[in-house]
Amino acid sequence: MNTKTKELTLTALMAAILCILGPLSLPLPFSPVPISLTMIGIYLAVYAVGMWKGTVAVCLYLLLGLVGLPVFSGFSGGPAKLLGPTGGYLIGFLFTALISGFFIDRFWKNRLVSILGMILGIGVAYVFGTVWLAYVAGMTFSQALAAGVIPYVGFDLIKIIILAIVGPELKKVLIRADLITVKENGTPC
Repeated sequence: MNTKTKELTLTALMAAILCILGPLSLPLPFSPVPISLTMIGIYLAVYAVGMWKGTVAVCLYLLLGLVGLPVFSGFSGGPAKLLGPTGGYLIGFLFTALISGFFIDRFWKNRLVSILGMILGIGVAYVFGTVWLAYVAGMTFSQALAAGVIPYVGFDLIKIIILAIVGPELKKVLIRADLITVKENGTPC
């Protein structure tokens, strides 16, 4: 298989993993924002295929949800989901992939720096999501923060720590299997 075919296949596979993990969620009675596994898929994607292709995988995931496939939390999809209370978080996922991918591409062997990148990436998603939630739900910023971020920080930190452990091992396996290549500085070719 040539390199371009491998890259396209892995990017599509990462989008498929997002489509599998995205709907798996746990609704909370006090918030319109559920606990979701989507972030795990995003971090896996950027570890596996890098910042740019990982972001493309997130774009594909969002586009599939936009056209109505049930790939968002609770097996939902369609434009109403992107315009609803959780739409800002969904759009924020693009920036999570870019920011965390930037750090992971360059420092994937350094777990602490990768963790910092993932925290910065999810922080941007939190900002997008909180602003949009406040707007759509008619909440103040602090109310939206209390409903859409504070209850999730612990879960998201656990996901980040798990991916900081699993991600580099996944990348090593993909390199050994000759499914991805990295330059000497660690960035994908």
